[in-house]
Amino acid sequence: MKKVGFFQSITLKFIVILILLLLLAIQVIGYYFVQELEESLVENFNTSLEDRLEDLTYYLNDTFKKERSEEDPTLEDEVEKILDLYDSDLYTELQVIDKQSRIIGANNDDSQLGRRVIEDIDVTRAITFGYEPKPKTYLDRYTQKRMLVRIIPLYNEDEVVGVVRVKASMEEIYTQVKSITKIFLNGTLLAIAVSVIVGILVARTITKPITEMRKQAKIMSTGDFSQKVNVYGYDEIGQLATTFNEMNDKIKQAHLTTEGERRKLSSVLSNMSDGVIATDETGAITLMNKPATNLIGKSFEEIKGKQLIEVLQIDNKVVDLIEIQETGSVIIDFSDEEQFFLVKANFSIVQDENEMITGFITVISDVTEQEQVEKERREFVSNVSHELRTPLTTMRSYLEALTDGAWKDEEIAPRFMEVTQNETERMIRLVNDLLQLSKMENKDHMLYKERVNMVPYLHHLIDRFEINKTEHISFVRQLPNENVFIRLDKDKITQVVDNILSNAIKYSPEGGKISIKVIKDKHKLVVSISDEGMGIAREKLDKIFDRFYRADKARSRNLGGTGLGLAIAKEIVDAHHGQIWADSKEGKGTTIFFTLPLMNKKRRDKA
Repeated sequence: MKKVGFFQSITLKFIVILILLLLLAIQVIGYYFVQELEESLVENFNTSLEDRLEDLTYYLNDTFKKERSEEDPTLEDEVEKILDLYDSDLYTELQVIDKQSRIIGANNDDSQLGRRVIEDIDVTRAITFGYEPKPKTYLDRYTQKRMLVRIIPLYNEDEVVGVVRVKASMEEIYTQVKSITKIFLNGTLLAIAVSVIVGILVARTITKPITEMRKQAKIMSTGDFSQKVNVYGYDEIGQLATTFNEMNDKIKQAHLTTEGERRKLSSVLSNMSDGVIATDETGAITLMNKPATNLIGKSFEEIKGKQLIEVLQIDNKVVDLIEIQETGSVIIDFSDEEQFFLVKANFSIVQDENEMITGFITVISDVTEQEQVEKERREFVSNVSHELRTPLTTMRSYLEALTDGAWKDEEIAPRFMEVTQNETERMIRLVNDLLQLSKMENKDHMLYKERVNMVPYLHHLIDRFEINKTEHISFVRQLPNENVFIRLDKDKITQVVDNILSNAIKYSPEGGKISIKVIKDKHKLVVSISDEGMGIAREKLDKIFDRFYRADKARSRNLGGTGLGLAIAKEIVDAHHGQIWADSKEGKGTTIFFTLPLMNKKRRDKA
């Protein structure tokens, strides 16, 4: 079991929850306190500002109402005295503007005197309509300070004679708020640090028994049920520890029972020659033994969780696994271009006590050899019956004719007797060939091998055919001018060469050539016999060594063949630990190759 890190533990979660609760409480309190403080400071600031402006506007109103003679001070001088008298740190900028929108007094910048104020729409509205706008707060783009703007009209009776425009900085208020917020933040960090320490101490009292149970669970997963967890109290965690120990005892008992059954099942599955595949109720594979792996050619890791129907490639035979109950068993063809391979699958359903399907068991076995033997048996019986039926039918017809009186005809009778005799000899050859094949397939059959020099031996065999040939066919020999020794059964190899040469002569056209070539290739001797006959189609080449197979059945029978010659030749060459095969092109002739193992140097010297 992977060790639980601190960042994944309950301790961290407990600390995080504690900190979050603390932060929530501090944030709620801090937010409420800061908001109330800010509102209180702003309200006090506005009150102070309004009190000062009230006195200022009172005296300015009197000044604007006063009638002046030439000896009296001018309006601008009196306004300047009033501004000097009622100036305050609260005002960042204080201006008195007359009815013509000219600045006639300013607290900190005399250069503004006489300038007309036309850019401020609130000043214009106040002079024109006597409108007093609400206090406005904005952020000065040059000083980046929060400013409060206050515009108050001045009256003479009901007539507006000027306005007072005041700008006051509120930055000190927000500086105080920021300082108090920083104090809250430092207090929060200190509270978090204390909470972490307390949280670790409290969390350990909870996580310690849980950690012990986790370690015990890890030990239990290895099959060790001997240890117990400690019980530290009678609270919920203590009761959990007690229940855990009881569960440990019950699992131990169940584990012993299950392990015994598993060993029995494993022993049965391992020692079975047949393959076993188990699936769940959906048909997904959950278990497979080694023989099944060998039969289907896939490991359990490759097909685990896959559908049985897809793995066994029976989609076209079974649509749903429920149909298997009716199917019982199927023959599955796993053959490819190189190998003929058949598997028989038997299916059974696994049900629970409520007769609900909980899975399927499939037993598979290799029936390739059984099916191949059965197929060959059927083909053999069919071929033998076919080969014997033709001469027997011919003989019966001629014998019936002779019985009906044809024996009295001196011209017809001899011909009928000759045909009957030829068919009888043909059946005798067929039976002899079958007996020879049977002997060659018998494992107890012995070969009488002797040391033979292949070059003169093959020359002798070819000479026999050249002397007895009746067709205008020439033999081309390509044999080495050296001694090549091989241990072989001369009679059997003579039969092989005779059979191949006879076929070459039968299928060669008038005036054709038969080439016999011998070459040494490493540890074997390769003999090839080629004709210039009609050739064999490529798809039929692998079949010409089968029993009773004829590339041209009509012509083969007319020439007296039984269809067993090349089958016998293959058995003989195989018995000599060689190989035999054919190469052909339609219309360009056929070449039969066979190999024989050469004698090694020590054996040649000893011989």
